[in-house]
Formats: sequence, structure tokens, C-alpha cells
Amino acid sequence: MVKLIRRVGSLAFVLGFFVIVFVVIPWVVMVADDPKIGGPLPWWAKTAVYLLLGGIAVVLISVAIEQRRWVRTTAEPDQTPAPTNILLENTDHVPGRQVTEALGLVRGQTIYAIWLGKDISALVRLVLGGELTEYTEMMGTARDVALGRMLQQAAELGADAVVNVRFVTTSVIGSAAELLAYGTAVRLAPV
Repeated sequence: MVKLIRRVGSLAFVLGFFVIVFVVIPWVVMVADDPKIGGPLPWWAKTAVYLLLGGIAVVLISVAIEQRRWVRTTAEPDQTPAPTNILLENTDHVPGRQVTEALGLVRGQTIYAIWLGKDISALVRLVLGGELTEYTEMMGTARDVALGRMLQQAAELGADAVVNVRFVTTSVIGSAAELLAYGTAVRLAPV
């Protein structure tokens, strides 16, 4: 139901936007100053503005409702405890242990974003200076989720360790960032 309402809001926004850009603005530029034709905005122009603003409001409200419903009914994604018995190394070996078998590449990936309120407060902090704690928290959470997913894959393969662990970060859109953790799952034996 919420998705349907969001689609209706999106449609209203797009319709209002295109009418404003391709009809209202040219009408204002060409005939609004003409005393015979011009004057206050006609009903169809006001309707386009209402569709644009109302569409934005409906989309934002429906996303907020869906987000709150999701937060109430589920935990953060993959926040199940990651296996703690798997060693992580950013080198190709584990000191005092010998790699007996390479099980393959394991990876964990997530795309994380912060909500608009935190984004705006980060923009204010960007102007005033200081650490952008909103983004620091976002990237820390994304790193934990990606690392947990990678460790989960390694546990499913029966790995003792993940070597050559690396992190890659990419900006996706706005304040959303992709974080990828990857490495090679291995089995170990004492030297």
C-alpha cells in the first residue's frame, strides 16, 4: 500500500514538474505581462505547482513511514554476531601458522546512507568545520556490516582465517556509500 502511494506521489511530482517546465514557465515568459491575456496564475498552473509540491511531500512521507515500519519490524541488516574464531590478516600469511588450503575469495558488501536530517547537519558542520560525525558513524556501520558478511561467507566455507583483507569504498549517490570488504579464505595448520 505504501509503495502504491509513493508511486502516485512520484507520478504527481513528475507530472507537475513537466507541466511547470514546459507549459507554465513559457506561459509566464511569453504572456504573463500582456494586460489582455496575463494576470494571476491560472488554475492549471496552480494545479501543476500543487502536484509538484504535493508529490514531493507524499513521496517523503511514504518513505518515512516505510523506513519506520522497517526499523520496528527488523534489526539492522546482518547484525547477527560475526564469527569470532576466524582470524583476519591484511597480509598474505598468518604468523606462526601455515596456509594449507586456499578456499577462495570471500566478500561482504553494503550500500549505506544516512537520513536527510543527518545529511543537513553534516552540511552545516562542513561550513563551520570539524569532524563530520554523521558520516563517520555511517561508514563505521557500513564497515561492520560488510566485514560481518565477509566473515559469514568464510565461516560457511570452513575457513580458519581470511588473509589479504581489503576495503574499498565508493560514493554511489549523494550521501550513500558502498563499502566492500574482501579477502581470501584459508585453512591453517601450525608451523
